[in-house]
Amino acid sequence: MPGESLRLIILARDDSPRIEQARAELREFLSRQSGVDVAAAGTIEDLRIDDVDADLVVTLGGDGAILRACRKLGRRQQPILGINLGRLGFLADLSPQEFRDEFPKIQQRQYRVVDHLMFDCEIHRADGSAERHLGLNEVAVSSAASLRMLDVNLAIDGELVTTYSCDGLIVSTPIGSTAHSLSAGGPILRQDLRAFVITPICPHTLTNRPLVDDAGCTYTLTVPDVPTGAMIVIDGQIRRPLLEGDVISIAAADVTFQLAKVPGHSYYRTLHRKLGWGGQPRYRDI
Repeated sequence: MPGESLRLIILARDDSPRIEQARAELREFLSRQSGVDVAAAGTIEDLRIDDVDADLVVTLGGDGAILRACRKLGRRQQPILGINLGRLGFLADLSPQEFRDEFPKIQQRQYRVVDHLMFDCEIHRADGSAERHLGLNEVAVSSAASLRMLDVNLAIDGELVTTYSCDGLIVSTPIGSTAHSLSAGGPILRQDLRAFVITPICPHTLTNRPLVDDAGCTYTLTVPDVPTGAMIVIDGQIRRPLLEGDVISIAAADVTFQLAKVPGHSYYRTLHRKLGWGGQPRYRDI
């Protein structure tokens, strides 16, 4: 509530000199603000935040730092506000100076929190073992070091949809639609949609196009003939070997990614800045 102390968790991408300098500058800035309580601070991987609640989790780094923070929070998702220390991100779209300029609004809770789709990815091995990962961007099945084409079977709610002959297949959330999926030719989805987009990587059939379907479905991937070196990649950060007999299942998670947005920093404004949507140049005949 306005008037109460703003409780923050500060998560740095790593402890590199550039990040450490940014964290020191942020700490010094916050120390000069009244009504601010830093509940916890540290690097994303090293900090234990299982029992810490906050109004905002502030990440230092970029979009990758937000992905790591989401995984760190697990089933205890809390609103995240990203400070970008590199190029403009789709999620972390505030520079350190913009964060300082906007802080009076942030302290007065003049920001909105929007829930976004996350997914659970379950990998079931032929030997009966299984592992489960919570993710935000995408699951990719990739030929990787095998340098061979894959035949990837896609089933939705148990119904076989098609077999993609490709270098890989991406199942992405709307948040992830501007990441690996976009570079593979997939569409841009509005971030708060409840949908998944399936995008083949270099499909060997021109009729294989990206597919958008409901987030209430379960998506199952299998590869009948797995070449050595093929990989399963989750959010670009978790890598597992793809093995013969693996069954990969992707479905909406029971938690959501909570993105905090300050006034004036909209999704379409970020797209405009990031993708250079300034219109086409007009040439005059000479």
